[in-house]
Amino acid sequence: MSDNTAAPVVKSEHEIGSGMSKKQAKKIRMQSMSKEEISYVRRKAALEKIWPFFRFVILFGLGFVILYPLIYMVSCAFRDRADMNDPTVMWIPRHYTIEIMKETIKAMDFGKTLKTTLLLNIGCSFVQVISCAITGYGFARFNFKGKKFLFLIVIMMILVPPQVISLPLFAQFRFFGIKGLFSINLIDSMLTMYLPAITANGIRSGLMILIFRQFFKGLPKELEDAAYIDGCGPFMTFIRVMIPNAASSFLTVFLFSVVWYWNDYYVSTTFFTNTNTVATMLYNIDTRLSEHLFSDATVKIDPRELIVWKEAGCLLSITPILVLYVLLQKHFTEGIERSGLVG
Repeated sequence: MSDNTAAPVVKSEHEIGSGMSKKQAKKIRMQSMSKEEISYVRRKAALEKIWPFFRFVILFGLGFVILYPLIYMVSCAFRDRADMNDPTVMWIPRHYTIEIMKETIKAMDFGKTLKTTLLLNIGCSFVQVISCAITGYGFARFNFKGKKFLFLIVIMMILVPPQVISLPLFAQFRFFGIKGLFSINLIDSMLTMYLPAITANGIRSGLMILIFRQFFKGLPKELEDAAYIDGCGPFMTFIRVMIPNAASSFLTVFLFSVVWYWNDYYVSTTFFTNTNTVATMLYNIDTRLSEHLFSDATVKIDPRELIVWKEAGCLLSITPILVLYVLLQKHFTEGIERSGLVG
């Protein structure tokens, strides 16, 4: 039995209409165009060919500018200090070594320092996120006397640098208590970091309150109404309805808080004398290296050679934050978009 069904005609991707190529169709269309239209089409075609090249150059240049410090950091962290005095060494070390990294780890007492930093960092960030979320929810959903004035104070927390209030805080923690009854010295105690975080007055807490306020303000009012109908009070509504819907914002604020506490050395050096964090160790790394290498803190290391140890210390300090960001990048970006910080 013969099959009279005609086989489908497969046209080339360069053919259109009745077997005509795109080039031929374009030539025919241009015959009916004016000179101005032909000039416009040619300019557009040239721009479409040239723009990808310029886009690559711009993106490559921006990427290099952003990554240059990290590339230089890695290059210095694994080179011998003698290479710093060699003018022929730019990016690729002449003598690779891991001794610089080992000496930096010992000088910073990195194991103990990292443990202390994580205990301080994660704990303060966690309680600060909770306190700022409750505060931001109150500003977003409730009306009360003095609301505008209190929110002005929150804005001032963003604008006023911590140096302005460091001395009053030091005096408060130096004699913490009730005058005439009792007072204790909290200096060099982690409570100097935890107490402000618990009361939504920690590092950059004003910005965190603003982020939560903007996010909760954008949620539909019907969510709360439905929770109230089901018998939930304001607190249970916050726990059961608001927190699940604000998971991305909680993660974003938590990451912000972790980075700011991790990089802080001003507040830490103000309240701590014997408690060392990664930031304070990195800040005093030249003295620590002199004690470790020469058993004398007064010995001065050549500033050019000191760069290799400083870059090694910087690489050690940023590695945990880079790993955290890579793992949570997707959720962090989503939280930024939904919190009202962009657009």
